[in-house]
Amino acid sequence: MKVLAVAALSAALVLAGCGDGDTDGASGADASERMPVTAAFYPLQFVAERVGGDLVEVSTLTKPGTEPHDLELTPKAVAELSRAKTVLYLAGFQPAVDDAVTTQAADAALDVTPSANLVVTGADDGHDHAGETEEEHAEHAEEGEKDRHFWLDPTRMAAVAATVGERFAAADPANAATYTANATALAGELATLDEEFTAGLATCESKDLVTGHAAFGYLAARYGLGQEGIAGISPDAEPDAATLRDLVTHVRESGVSTVYAETLVSPALAETIARETGAKVAVLDPLEGLTDASAGADYLEVMRANLKTLREGQGCT
Repeated sequence: MKVLAVAALSAALVLAGCGDGDTDGASGADASERMPVTAAFYPLQFVAERVGGDLVEVSTLTKPGTEPHDLELTPKAVAELSRAKTVLYLAGFQPAVDDAVTTQAADAALDVTPSANLVVTGADDGHDHAGETEEEHAEHAEEGEKDRHFWLDPTRMAAVAATVGERFAAADPANAATYTANATALAGELATLDEEFTAGLATCESKDLVTGHAAFGYLAARYGLGQEGIAGISPDAEPDAATLRDLVTHVRESGVSTVYAETLVSPALAETIARETGAKVAVLDPLEGLTDASAGADYLEVMRANLKTLREGQGCT
């Protein structure tokens, strides 16, 4: 993955702040003049608001506090998709959104999957793939599941922001330069965040990252950690008793001192493993949705709070 370069912008380019789920998002333009954009869930909402600024009216299908994997849409929400000029979504992440896009917003939809450069979890699972043919490697990869939590790697988030900027520019050519500048500015902020994570997690006592569900694979791979998810890619994919026993053994033998629960998901399994091993429990935010209890007002603030939690839990200096 190519890290996007930080671009210098003039002080005149001021980006709009991040709003809530049904945002009005802008102060400098009348709502009737702003381009209507719908984002499927919070990370895409954040990108839309930062790239669109005062020129867009952003709404989100996943309300604050809702676990996005379990999203169900009302008929009204589905019907309202047809008014959006652009619908940002991630194919395969929320089946209800996939269905709604197909029926109501096929022409307006932007699936960010190609920009996010998703990988199949089985493709990078720690096994030695040296000497495999392309066919053998593809067959092995199909044993896994595609990880769609791209936003926990800031470089993937920046790539998506660039694509959103291009899409907004095409939909609203009169303001194309502003969208491009906003996307470039956001890429710069994300590059800074990436540098902070790289430095902050460079020297840690433990490289084993035991999380509530396997949402942190891209973050772990980017910064040299090894993720062990208690649940699977979806938090509903709870482990069986044998898997839990293996995790307890792994935590004990690896000297893991911290097990991470997550916001929006029950901490019961993380607490069970911690109780069995003597580890402590800390909380990470997979940023699937913000709530009043989130450790920050937007994506950047919550990611920095996650970094602080990881540095403490992994014993980083």
